Amino acid sequence: MLTPERHQLIINLLHERHTVKMKELVQHTQSSESTIRRDLDQLEQEGHLRRVHGGASLRQGTMEEPSVGEKVTQYHQEKTLIAKYAASLVRDGDCIFIDAGTTTYEMIPHLSNKDIIVVTNGLNLLDLLTEHRIKTYALGGYVKHRTRAVIGASAVQNLHQYRFDQCFMGTNGLTGDDGFTTPDPEEAAIKTTALTLSQEKFVLADHSKFGKVAFCKIASLEDADVITNYQGPLLKDYQEKTSIKVVRT
Repeated sequence: MLTPERHQLIINLLHERHTVKMKELVQHTQSSESTIRRDLDQLEQEGHLRRVHGGASLRQGTMEEPSVGEKVTQYHQEKTLIAKYAASLVRDGDCIFIDAGTTTYEMIPHLSNKDIIVVTNGLNLLDLLTEHRIKTYALGGYVKHRTRAVIGASAVQNLHQYRFDQCFMGTNGLTGDDGFTTPDPEEAAIKTTALTLSQEKFVLADHSKFGKVAFCKIASLEDADVITNYQGPLLKDYQEKTSIKVVRT
C-alpha cells in the first residue's frame, strides 16, 4: 500500500471511530508498527490527528464550540440513556449542581419524583426544572448566548455559597493526558468550582467526546467519575485513571 493510501485509510478510520489503537491501524493497513508510527507522526505534524497513548485521535480546533441548537440533535438517544442513569444516582434530600448542557438537560424528567434541590447555571434547564416543580436556584452572572450558560466572576462567587452532595456536568473532550476540557475558560471555571464543592462528582460524556481536547482544562480524569456509552478501544486505558460507568442500549 502506498503512503498516501495508507494515510487516507488512517484518516477515514479516525473520522469513523474518533479514536483508533495502534494495533488496529497495523491490522487495517497491513503495515508494520514502525511504519504506522512514522505515519502518525507525519499526520500529526500536518494537523490531521492527535497522538494519544497507544494510538491516535481525531484532531479538532480547541476553540470550536457548537451551539445548544447544534448539540441537541447530536447523539440524542445516547445522551438520554446516560442522563437516565445519572438521575438514578440522585437520592431524596440531595442538593445537586447540574451545569448547562444538552446531556444534563435530559436528566430533569427523571428527577421529578425526587425531593431535591438543584443549583444550575444553565438557562436551557430552567423551564424544564420549573415544569417538573423541582426546587431550583439559578446562578447570576453573564449570559453566554451560544451555550445559554451563566458564567463570569459573579457566577463563580455565587456558586461558592453552596455545598453539594453531587454535581453533574458535561465536557467537550476528555483524554487520559489532558483530562476534561472545554473551549471557554469562564465556563471551565464554573465546572471546576462545582467539582471542588461537591462530595460526588460526575461527568456525562457520550462517545464522541473521547479522545478530543478543547482549549481549557476543567479537571484531571481522576477528579470525577464518568458516565458514558463509550465502548471504544481505549476504554481500559481510561478505566485505569477513573471510574467509568458504561450504559448500553
